[in-house]
Amino acid sequence: MSERFHVGVGASGAADAAEVLGLIRAALAEAEAALLPRARAPHPGASRSPGPPDGSTAAPDTAVGLTGAGLGGGGGCSVAVLATVTGKERAPAIAGAAEQLGVAVVGFDPAVLARVAVPTPSEAALGALGTPSVAEAAALLAAGPGAELALAKRKSAHATVAVARAPLPLPFPHSGAQDVYPDGHDLRHHGDAEVGEGLVDLAVNVRAGTPPAWLAEVIGGTLAGLAAYPDGRPARHAVAVRHGRADPEVLLTAGAAEAFVLLARVLRPRRAVVVHPQFTEPEAALRAAGHAVERVLLDASDGFRLDPHRVPADADLVVLGNPTNPTSVLHPAALVRELARPGRTLVVDEAFMDAVPGERESLAGVAGTGGADTVPGLVVLRSLTKTWGLAGLRVGYVLGAPELIAELAAAQPLWAVSSPALAAAEACVSARARTEAAEAARQVTADRAYLVERLREVPRVRTAGDAPAAPFVLLRIPGAADVRAALRESGYAVRRGDTFPGLGPDWLRVAVRDRRTTDGFVNALSAVLTSLPAR
Repeated sequence: MSERFHVGVGASGAADAAEVLGLIRAALAEAEAALLPRARAPHPGASRSPGPPDGSTAAPDTAVGLTGAGLGGGGGCSVAVLATVTGKERAPAIAGAAEQLGVAVVGFDPAVLARVAVPTPSEAALGALGTPSVAEAAALLAAGPGAELALAKRKSAHATVAVARAPLPLPFPHSGAQDVYPDGHDLRHHGDAEVGEGLVDLAVNVRAGTPPAWLAEVIGGTLAGLAAYPDGRPARHAVAVRHGRADPEVLLTAGAAEAFVLLARVLRPRRAVVVHPQFTEPEAALRAAGHAVERVLLDASDGFRLDPHRVPADADLVVLGNPTNPTSVLHPAALVRELARPGRTLVVDEAFMDAVPGERESLAGVAGTGGADTVPGLVVLRSLTKTWGLAGLRVGYVLGAPELIAELAAAQPLWAVSSPALAAAEACVSARARTEAAEAARQVTADRAYLVERLREVPRVRTAGDAPAAPFVLLRIPGAADVRAALRESGYAVRRGDTFPGLGPDWLRVAVRDRRTTDGFVNALSAVLTSLPAR
C-alpha cells in the first residue's frame, strides 16, 4: 500500500530532532497499520478520526504539520513537507527532523489553525499559541481540502504528532466537499454559482455587453472549418508580438484555469506559497496535483498591500494576482519584482490587467530569462475571458521562459485550444481590439469611481483598499451572508467573500457595472441594511 501521509507535530523547546523524528516514524507506522485492513475509498468529506485512547494533549511550544518523503523500512508511506506554525519553521527539533527526511518546512498562522475543527483540542495550546490545536490542525491544513485524520494525537515526552491523509484525486474539474479546505474555505466556489434567472449579475467579473458583434463574427467565421484540426501558430505569434516576446515564450491555453493546472503538473516545488486573498484556482490546482501549499495572508488593515518580506525566502514557487481578485488591489510592479530570485518560479496572474488603463504595473512584456530587463523565473498568465466575454469559449495564455513553456506544452493535451478560441485570441490582441480594450478600461475606471462614491453614502459598508483598480470592488459589511441573501430577494446577485482564504463572513465582492445598474444596486443595498438589524 502507498500513502502520502501528512503529519502534524507539536514540539516543546526541550524536544530534539531525534525525538521528533522517532515519534513521526512511530505514528506513521501506526497509521499505516490501521489502514491496511481496509481498501482506501474516496473520502466523502473532511471527516475526522477519534482521539487517542490516553486523552493526551499537545505540547504548546511549537507546532508543525508534515507531508511526505520516503521514510525507509518496509512501509509504503511517504512524507512530502513539514507544515509549521508561522515563525517556528527553523526550530531546531523541527528543522532537524525535516532535514533528515529531506523535506521542506512551511508555516500556518495560529489564527488559521484555530479555525480547523479537531477531535482533541488543547487548552494549553490555546493559551500558549492562540489555537486550541497544533498537531491535528496543522496535519489537516497540510493535507488540504477533503482531508481526514488517519491518526489523532500521539505524544512523547516533549512532542505530539497527528497523521492526516489527503483524499484520492478526482477527475478535474470537480466540486463538492473535497474542495472545502479544513478551515472552511471552498476553493472551487466561484461567482458563476451565485447567478440565477432574473437576477442582475454583480457576481461574475465579465464585462457586460460582450462579446462585441465584430468578435462574435470572427468566431462564427471559424465554424465552417471545424473539420480541420486547430493550428495555434498564428495566434501564438500574434500574442507574442502583442507583448514584445518571442513565439517560444507563449503558450495558448483553454483559459487561465488550464494554465494553473499545467503549472501544477509540471513544477515540482519544495515550498509552494500562494499570496491570499486571491483567485483560489492556483491553490486548488496545486493541491489536486499533490503539492502542499503554504499561504501568505495579506492584511485588510493594511489595505491588502503586498509585503514581499512576508514571503518565505526559501519558497521556490510563489503565486500572486495583479490586480488581485477579490481585493481589487493593484500591486506596484517594483514590489512584485522583489519577489523574484534565482531558483524561484514567480507566477503572476494578470487576468484583469487589461482592465487597468495603460496596463500600468504589468510584467507581461518582461522576459523571465535573458536580456537586460529580466525577472528571474517570471511566469505571467493572461485571460481573454473578462474584457471580451469569452468565459464559455475558454481562452488565455502563458508568458514565460522558452524552456518552461516547452514543458507546459508537453503536458498539455493535443489541440487543447479550439479553432474558434484561437481565432478569438488572435483577434483580441489586434490593434482594433487593443483600442477598444483601452476605452473599456477607461469606462470601467469611471464607473468604479461612481460605485465607490455611491457606496460611501451607505452606513456600515466599507470598501477594501485605498484605490480599487479592477472591474470589481470588495466590500466589508457586518452580517454579509444575510445581506447577500436579502439582495437576492431584491434581484441582485453578488459574490460571497468568505470562500477566499484571508477573508471572513463579512465580505462581499461586487462587479462594476454602468451607473444606472449601480444606482439600483446601491438603493437596494441601502434598503436591505435598513431592514436588517445592525451588527
